[in-house]
Amino acid sequence: MAEEKKEKKGFFRRLVSGLSKTRNSIVSGFDNALAAYTEVGDDFYEEIEEILIMGDVGVKATENIVEDLKAKVRDKRIGNPQQCRNLLMESIRDQMSVGKTEYEFEKRKSVVLVVGVNGVGKTTSIGKLAAMLKGQGRSVILAAADTFRAAAGEQLTEWASRAQVPIVSGQEGSDPGSIVYDAIASAKARNADVLIIDTAGRLHNKKNLMNELGKINRIIDREYPEAFRETLVVLDGTTGQNALSQAKEFQAVTPVSGIILTKLDGTAKGGIAAAIHSELGIPVKYIGVGEKLEDLQKFDADAFVKALFDTDPADE
Repeated sequence: MAEEKKEKKGFFRRLVSGLSKTRNSIVSGFDNALAAYTEVGDDFYEEIEEILIMGDVGVKATENIVEDLKAKVRDKRIGNPQQCRNLLMESIRDQMSVGKTEYEFEKRKSVVLVVGVNGVGKTTSIGKLAAMLKGQGRSVILAAADTFRAAAGEQLTEWASRAQVPIVSGQEGSDPGSIVYDAIASAKARNADVLIIDTAGRLHNKKNLMNELGKINRIIDREYPEAFRETLVVLDGTTGQNALSQAKEFQAVTPVSGIILTKLDGTAKGGIAAAIHSELGIPVKYIGVGEKLEDLQKFDADAFVKALFDTDPADE
């Protein structure tokens, strides 16, 4: 228990460090606004709105945050902007909260389909997710169904080795469907808890992507109907609004149940976590702040906002 607490504390400090550029972009703007205005009024709210939008929080999430802040200010009859800091933290956090039921797949016999364009950290995230689930006592199998990208299978095999989980793969260019079929057979034979399937990150067009994912989904439906289904999209946090566009693209071709947001260390665009949740109604379930196995963690909106504002929970 003490070790787990220490690990969480270590991740929180890495998150604080990783969000430093976002903090400089958003929170320093807030603090300047709180200090510059003598009363809470339209000009103050407009300033907060502009800071959020410039920080890649997105228009819809920004509107929700500001409206929520206004309601809190009215309820508490606050007139001094300096008293709005904690209320602002609460309003941002409420836009990103993830329910406990969102991690149902971790507890059941599941198939997790992982999608995402090349270069976002998809293979790395799968390896880290496998290690996390194994650490929870779950038995995991990986399926290397991204056969279009050179060396994708080798990279996933390396991560499988690091996470110490088995992998089912095939030759580069082979049929992804047949690999998924074999992986399901292996998962059943081993009585595995979770099968994680890596899919192609780049195909010639959206129709190809839809056909490929459709085929994989049909195989899973036919061969493993009893499995709980989860589809996670991996997005690169450094790309800001681009990440939002990618999520929309994948949402158009397959049911998406969650987001893995990577590379939050060293980006000024961490506000995209709020935008994704608000614009698409898809929760950010995991975030990555580094290259180590333990640098992927469940998304905790409270910890995220405290790290963003550099408010250490231990200090409270």
